[in-house]
Amino acid sequence: MINKKLAMFTRTTGTISFLLLTIFVTFGCQKQAASPLETLQKTKQCPGCDLSAAKLSNLDLTSANLNGAKLEGAVLEKVKLNEALLDSVNLKGANLKAASLEKAGLFGADLTNADLSNANLKGAFLRGAKLNNANLSNADLSETDLNSADLTGANLKGANLKGAIMPDGTIKN
Repeated sequence: MINKKLAMFTRTTGTISFLLLTIFVTFGCQKQAASPLETLQKTKQCPGCDLSAAKLSNLDLTSANLNGAKLEGAVLEKVKLNEALLDSVNLKGANLKAASLEKAGLFGADLTNADLSNANLKGAFLRGAKLNNANLSNADLSETDLNSADLTGANLKGANLKGAIMPDGTIKN
């Protein structure tokens, strides 16, 4: 009788130990999936990701791929996005003060109410972009393609537009 009880106790203890080990391995040791921000910082790739209201100031994201990303209300002050892919990106109300977006692709981007004051957009592709009420004061927009862009209410005070293709297709002297 004692041998049967001992055998049963041993089996039960072994089963419980096995179950606990399985639970620990399955849930306790799983590596958490990287957040979109971690992915962007490590790989400079995050197309379509949601980084709304993210704080990305002073980062070097040169040549990053953020096509279709959501960056509404994000803080991108002094960020380097030179030659970055930002087509159809949502940057509504984003803070891009003194950001560098030289030769960046912003086709169809929504920059409504964005602050791009003192930003470098030299040679950027903003064709079809929404720049309604955007602050572009003192921005470098030289050689920028603004064809079909909507600049309604945009502040262009002090902006450099030399060689820029304007919304109507004309080139600014």
